[in-house]
This record gives sequence, C-alpha cells and structure tokens, in this order.
Amino acid sequence: MKAVLIMGSSSDEDHAKKITDGLDEHGVAWEQHVASAHKQPRKVLEILEANANEPSVVYVTIAGRSNALSGFVAANSSFPTLGCPPFSDKADMLVNIHSTLQMPSKTPVLTVIDPGNCALAVKRILDV
Repeated sequence: MKAVLIMGSSSDEDHAKKITDGLDEHGVAWEQHVASAHKQPRKVLEILEANANEPSVVYVTIAGRSNALSGFVAANSSFPTLGCPPFSDKADMLVNIHSTLQMPSKTPVLTVIDPGNCALAVKRILDV
C-alpha cells in the first residue's frame, strides 16, 4: 500500500512536500516522480506500469494550468487518482482548480485543494 505522487514539473516540489509531510505523519509509504503528461507521456505510462501489480496504490497528481496529468493517470490506471493542484495566488488557484475539475468521461479524478487534506484522503482510501 502506497501513494505515488507524480508532479508535472520539478517546480511543484514545494507543494509535493506539503503532501509527503502529511503522508509521513500518517505512516503512509510514498514515492515521488516528475513526469509531464504533455512532454513525457511515455514516462508517465512507465510509472503506471511499474505500479500496476501493486496491491493498493493511490495516485496523487500535482499539475496546474492545462492539467492533462490527472486525467492521463486516471484513464490509464484502475487505482484512485487525487489531483492536488499547486497555486501561487487566488487567480492561479482558480485556473489550476478549474483545469483539474474538468476531466473527460471515464477519467475519475478527485480534486483536493489542501495538501494536508490530500494526505489524509490518501490514508483513508488506503485504510478501506
């Protein structure tokens, strides 16, 4: 059982750390990757394939603007995907949340704004 964090960019590491700190507090194992669905789709698929036979995984995607990462992960995995978009201010937050909420059919992404709540949601999902 683990969380797999995938960031669209290494610039998202500060946001990811807020999530991994919470995962550590809850005793949840995790791994972290940088892979853009736009720029490195094969790398994202490799991450998903490497975890396909794990007993229980929750993916956490950290991407903003035109967030293809969350939908790409959800469409190519049977495990839950939580999108926790980073943002620098309220205007950026609205753009990033909006892009994470609007997913095509058959790409179930749950959007969690607060990194602490994201870590807690991962724990609760894995506890089910």
